[in-house]
Amino acid sequence: MNLGLWHLGAAVAVVTAAGTGSARAQVDINFTLDWRYQGPTAAYLVAADKGYFEEEGLDVTIDAGNGSAGAVTRVASGAYQMGMADINAVVNFVVENPDQDIKAVYMLYDAPPFSVFTLKTSGIETPADMEGRSLGAPVFDASYQLFPAFAAETGIDESKVERINMDVPLRETMLATGEVDMISGHFFSSMLDLRAKGVAEEDVRYFLYADYGMDFYGNAVIASGDFIAEHPDAIAAFLRALARGWQDVIADPAAAMDSVVARDPLVDPALELERLHLALDKNVMTPFVMEHGMGTIVPERMASAIDQLAIAYGFTDKPTVDQIWTDAFLPEAELRMIGQ
Repeated sequence: MNLGLWHLGAAVAVVTAAGTGSARAQVDINFTLDWRYQGPTAAYLVAADKGYFEEEGLDVTIDAGNGSAGAVTRVASGAYQMGMADINAVVNFVVENPDQDIKAVYMLYDAPPFSVFTLKTSGIETPADMEGRSLGAPVFDASYQLFPAFAAETGIDESKVERINMDVPLRETMLATGEVDMISGHFFSSMLDLRAKGVAEEDVRYFLYADYGMDFYGNAVIASGDFIAEHPDAIAAFLRALARGWQDVIADPAAAMDSVVARDPLVDPALELERLHLALDKNVMTPFVMEHGMGTIVPERMASAIDQLAIAYGFTDKPTVDQIWTDAFLPEAELRMIGQ
């Protein structure tokens, strides 16, 4: 696909639809990330910097976040109309707040980054070896919260794994110093953070939940129910612009780091580029996505994931897929194809 021609065609389409630009009112969107400005969030920033949101009639403000649960709460409260969050946090929120409407509208991580890490010197070689050992992470860490489902799927007696809550800056340090036997975290974050603590990659053993029969999805674009009802066209427009951002990021990942550094000059561009490559390789550009494009899901897989989440979170009143997901605003398939 010729991206240059596509961009030109998209711009012409916008002008045609909007006339001189005054034919439709601009829509403001406050968008929250799930975490800091990092390599894997570059597509939003690139879409903003290149004017893709503006071409769609949107004024988008992108703020850093403090975790998926916080991002979900921000969107559900109406403080933010849209955001990026772990879809499993959306499921848990819907269970706990059945009177509030919030949905995922675009899947980002077809393979979730949820992982457990240990040092090879620990002797932990299989999930069964985790019994009698300690697992540490911040209590809000998604991999930490979903560990009960991983334990159930792999036959671990979860009661035999000591759980230790800790602050984010201590997680990799406590593994490196042997204060805990294991930590949980996103693959593309903890692996790099361990290296920053002086741990060689070849000394780390990791367990990706996706490799052990877990049907979980990862982060998705989410929107509040009120915004979906009041501005459905704006959501579709946002996703079209985002799809263009992903096209650009995948075509030139290094150039995308300029947009990340512009938001946070203290980040290490080389580190964030590596983080982006890890996310692309492990979580985004899966065989399913390469065949079907970004953004969509398999409803049966999501239903199975909800069953596994019921184990992790201990709820019995399971929501349906339609309660937490809609594909009504997805761009056409051609826009969602990547790496072609």
